[in-house]
Amino acid sequence: MAKFDLTSRMGQYLDRHLVFPLLEFLSAKQIYDENDLLRVKLDILSKTNMVDYAIDIRKQLYPNEEVPEAMKQRRLNVVSQLQELNESCELIIKLLTDDESMKKMETMRDSRTLMNYLQEEFNYETEMMESMYKLAKYRYECGNYSLTTSYLYFYILVMPTNDKNYLNVLWGKLASEILVQNWDTALEDLNKLREYIDTSTFGSALQHLHQRTWFIHWSLFVFFNHEKGRDLVIEMFLYRPQYLNAIQTMCPHILRYLATAVIITRSRRSALKDLVKVIQQESYTYRDPITEFLEHLYVNFDFDGARQKLSECQIVLFNDFFLIACLDEFVENARLMIFETFCRIHQCISIGMLAEKLNMKPEEAECWIVNLIRNARLDAKIDSKLGHVVMGTQPLSPYQQLIEKIDSLSVRSEALQNLIERKLKARTQDWHYMSEDLTTVKAHFEIS
Repeated sequence: MAKFDLTSRMGQYLDRHLVFPLLEFLSAKQIYDENDLLRVKLDILSKTNMVDYAIDIRKQLYPNEEVPEAMKQRRLNVVSQLQELNESCELIIKLLTDDESMKKMETMRDSRTLMNYLQEEFNYETEMMESMYKLAKYRYECGNYSLTTSYLYFYILVMPTNDKNYLNVLWGKLASEILVQNWDTALEDLNKLREYIDTSTFGSALQHLHQRTWFIHWSLFVFFNHEKGRDLVIEMFLYRPQYLNAIQTMCPHILRYLATAVIITRSRRSALKDLVKVIQQESYTYRDPITEFLEHLYVNFDFDGARQKLSECQIVLFNDFFLIACLDEFVENARLMIFETFCRIHQCISIGMLAEKLNMKPEEAECWIVNLIRNARLDAKIDSKLGHVVMGTQPLSPYQQLIEKIDSLSVRSEALQNLIERKLKARTQDWHYMSEDLTTVKAHFEIS
């Protein structure tokens, strides 16, 4: 199973605190040696302020050894530093506990008005926010994620988007919300971060690529825990060209999660054609049982190959941190996809043969088909005497086709609009610089 584990690849694009849930999951699955995982945890913890946690891990790893004096001293230093930072932010911390003032601040949409209010009412100074930023970061490194969310929320509320720490604050707020599993707020923070990355001119195209790559990996925590996440995975990863480009360039292993989202979301089956095209393009850089399942089914029409891959897919999902909750839904929908594809080719199907294709017993397969018919998801009849399923005609609803086309076009139109706006903005800047150069040249000749 270790050959299908993506933790080592994913960890390159995750904050060290976000790696811990993945390591805990691997420990529970016993894919790797437990002592190896404990050493990795200890190594990561050495770069944080979670000294108590590090001491606990060290005791598990070396039960017969005393805790080093250096670790005890570091704990004292962390507590001392935290106390100093709390004192430097005492005014803002007090303000955060004042519900009436916070509600009033939240209604102020203008940053300048908000600043004036804070200065008049609380003797606020802009320099205080630098201390608040340091305190929030220190709290985060100590593992106090709930407090970090409060501090960073205040920072985002007060400071303008052109502040030097603003991007780091957005990343920190998202990570904290993920770690406290507040998925609704995490989705809001994810959208803010995406908008900032897409509209900002903070760096080169390569820096944008790196930012989007990190964003893609962090978003998996939200998308596979939020009720709307599966649709958002498809829209973000498949129909936003910048993010699809990042996946194809930097992290093709994300195709596993995109493919899973398409398979388990019946309302987005129209995305299958586009997804299979991408999977074929990237098959030389990344393959796993989930992407191969789709290739066997929709490219090669190899039902035996798809059946074998479905068995491997179950193992992959069972041992994947993000996908384990989708296991039953995935198997149900994958079987349905095999069945639907098979039915397009055959009008009369043997239940025994169908059970073999679906990795099911004949009795189990017959009950499964009966449930499909009962739930009005299948136009078919069962001939129990002959052991056959006789398919009826299944006309596609033109309204559903239209809705799916509109959804796809709206996402692509938005992406195209953003691209045009960026091009126009860049062209305007070029004309501005050219105009300045011409003015300088003209002035030079006039002087001459």
